[in-house]
Amino acid sequence: MTYVIVEPCIGTKNASCVDVCPVSCIYEAEDMYYINPDECIECGACEPECPVNAIFHDSAVPDEWKSFTQKNRELSGLA
Repeated sequence: MTYVIVEPCIGTKNASCVDVCPVSCIYEAEDMYYINPDECIECGACEPECPVNAIFHDSAVPDEWKSFTQKNRELSGLA
């Protein structure tokens, strides 16, 4: 399990989540930030910092954004 960054981040790319991550597992891609699932320790510090509510625990990702779980893996080079 891990946290996932989803669609509302696209185009916004606010780095508040990056600043609070204690293990530096949030990275910048071309159009959004993503979380490396192998590095995330599930502390949840990032979730309340996101101004566009784009961060969810992977067990709570809304159905319309489920594909972003895989997208975060792909951006991390894990898929």
